[in-house]
Amino acid sequence: MTQVNAKPDFRALHSTGEMLVMPNPWDKGSTKIFSQCGFKALATTSGGMAYSLGKRDGFVTREEALQHCRDIASATDLPVSADLEKGYADTPDSIAKMIKDVAETGVAGCSIEDYTGNPEHPIFDEDLAVERIAAAVEAKNSLANDFVLTARCEAYLWNQGERDTVIRRLQRFANAGADVVFSPGMDNLSDIETLVQSVDIPVNVVVSSPNRPYELSDLKRLGVKRISIGSSMAQLIYGSVIKAITEFSKTQSLDFVDDAMDYESLESWFSET
Repeated sequence: MTQVNAKPDFRALHSTGEMLVMPNPWDKGSTKIFSQCGFKALATTSGGMAYSLGKRDGFVTREEALQHCRDIASATDLPVSADLEKGYADTPDSIAKMIKDVAETGVAGCSIEDYTGNPEHPIFDEDLAVERIAAAVEAKNSLANDFVLTARCEAYLWNQGERDTVIRRLQRFANAGADVVFSPGMDNLSDIETLVQSVDIPVNVVVSSPNRPYELSDLKRLGVKRISIGSSMAQLIYGSVIKAITEFSKTQSLDFVDDAMDYESLESWFSET
């Protein structure tokens, strides 16, 4: 199986002395802009992707997600990690198939989470969750080119476990062969430090909470190897647009034009093709 436009340097970026900071574009335009700002890698965002398709987060189809990965990977020379939610799959076999399919889109890695998609039973049973990651590891190890697998525990977001439970699950993901682990919603610096010290693979932190109790320098000091920003940039952009257009609809004021980037400056961020 051949991967398209593979970027094998992605793994090496996790082992330098610098913390890898990855912003999360949501379409080709944002990808082209972010690629010119000095970052060394990018990651997709399931929320931003969904909004760009006019949907809520979690309601994108498997084929839409794969096409989105193709679009983002083709719009940048940087390695891209794909946010695949639960992998658009429940069983280990279907997860393995997704890993092989997404590798062909040109992304350099992906994340797989343990959220079931069912708010009434939000987190996969631990043993099944580990089996899913093990199947993903086996699939990515069969690829012709290197592929970085990130395993996510979503328990904090669904109030489904304490720190020790989450860390145990992430340790099992690491032991199953995941390359990176993280748990969105783990915002306490002490908890993050404990996680970093509990696994021997890189830890990612998603920095998207407006109430975060830290700066990037704090995370670097603790040994966090990778940072992503989730859908926060997409939320900023869409939020600004919603504020401006709703005010315009009510007041008919053209004041919003004063805050718009001028046409020539915006054009300079994009190529002719």
